Amino acid sequence: MNKFFSILFTLLTLTMVSFAQTAKEDVPKSWHMMDKASTGYYGVSADKAYEFLKSKNLKSNTVIVAVIDSGIDTLHEDLKSILWTNPKEIPGNGIDDDGNGYVDDVHGWNFLGGKDGRNVKEDSYEGARVYYSLKSKWDDKQVNKASLSKEDADEYEMFLRAKSEITAEDTKENEFKDIDLERLKDLQNTLTKSDSILRIALAKDTFTGNDLDKYVTKSFAEKKAKTDFLGLMKANNLMDQTSKELIDGLKEYIEYVEGEQRKAEAKGKPPVEYRKNIVGDNETNINDRSYGNNDIMASTPMHGTHCSGIIAAVRNNGKGMDGIADNVRIMMLRAVPDGDEHDKDIALAIRYAVDNGAKIISMSFGKSFSPQKRWVDEAFAYAESKNVLLVHAAGNDAKDVDTAANFPNPTYISGKGRAGNIITVGASGDPKAGGLTASFSNYGKKKWMFFHRV
Repeated sequence: MNKFFSILFTLLTLTMVSFAQTAKEDVPKSWHMMDKASTGYYGVSADKAYEFLKSKNLKSNTVIVAVIDSGIDTLHEDLKSILWTNPKEIPGNGIDDDGNGYVDDVHGWNFLGGKDGRNVKEDSYEGARVYYSLKSKWDDKQVNKASLSKEDADEYEMFLRAKSEITAEDTKENEFKDIDLERLKDLQNTLTKSDSILRIALAKDTFTGNDLDKYVTKSFAEKKAKTDFLGLMKANNLMDQTSKELIDGLKEYIEYVEGEQRKAEAKGKPPVEYRKNIVGDNETNINDRSYGNNDIMASTPMHGTHCSGIIAAVRNNGKGMDGIADNVRIMMLRAVPDGDEHDKDIALAIRYAVDNGAKIISMSFGKSFSPQKRWVDEAFAYAESKNVLLVHAAGNDAKDVDTAANFPNPTYISGKGRAGNIITVGASGDPKAGGLTASFSNYGKKKWMFFHRV
């Protein structure tokens, strides 16, 4: 059992930034806000900037930031007050008041929803979708590439790359295929139940292993719950982690393993059409836009909530963390499932954000194939024409994105230029917390690469 937990949490530290960083050294919370010259920590000097603004009595203008992600916790105490609200929509009346095709889009829109209220949670990866959708057209055919149009040549090259990935031996397949997901889910359920008991006992919404170690239990239920947590925390040197970080980390790890196992399944059979079975639009038609629902939390808000909190969690309220920006409204556009996003959803999410006043669009997602990149390119160009900045995550595969396939990217598939309104952001940190550059981060020189603090 101990070996199992050791392996599990070793993998967690490799895939979860929060675990990897705090395990290095006990750096101050919100160190990323600090100023290096005055504190020694490689932060972004946000606190110093606020002090300067205050000294000059300068006032800010509210900025709408659209977050294209997995969803957001609309009830979160640090976020609910800074959600963007559509001024032209009357909440809950079942009418498309502003005539934009989206009914009751009060705080944004869910492009992964069905009109019946169901939502896409998990999905396949794009390489499998490309391979099986084009297999009958290109596989085992005698192809003279010189005779192909540019569009067909691009499609053929994409198919060959997808085929190579699908048929190649993958060490990850062997790494994850024997992991017992049901066992992990049982562990998740156990921790969740124990957490509810201990939060009442400790009178805290969250607690660390150190907090728990000092607590004297008063009942058998409390004793068992304490043992459930401490067994994991002590065995894996996670005593400084909070109960929430532990549970959330386990949940993300389970979703990661599920995704890897779905990729492995793609070697033998076409991927399940998760999105099609729920959303019901014509995915091949970019003009078929009236789909989805207004459930921007759905059942998958964790990643989007995390990103939104970094951007704009209410500052100086004594709750949780402080966001970077203090005068922002978050517009949530749910378009990223547990799996690879679909180009149509991303393109329409960008257009929705631009049309509804967003000045910055956060895009913390990516994939290795983009069969409808033209639609995304056109959305990029539309955003640029309206002076909207796109901020895209570089990805976590330690690849050079100047040469490796990584989408979306600013280079237009037409060959006619590139978007000038996109910043690609890699992951960096503090030397005390693991290094200035994250070993897992993608990198490059040509794609406006910047590094954010992790």
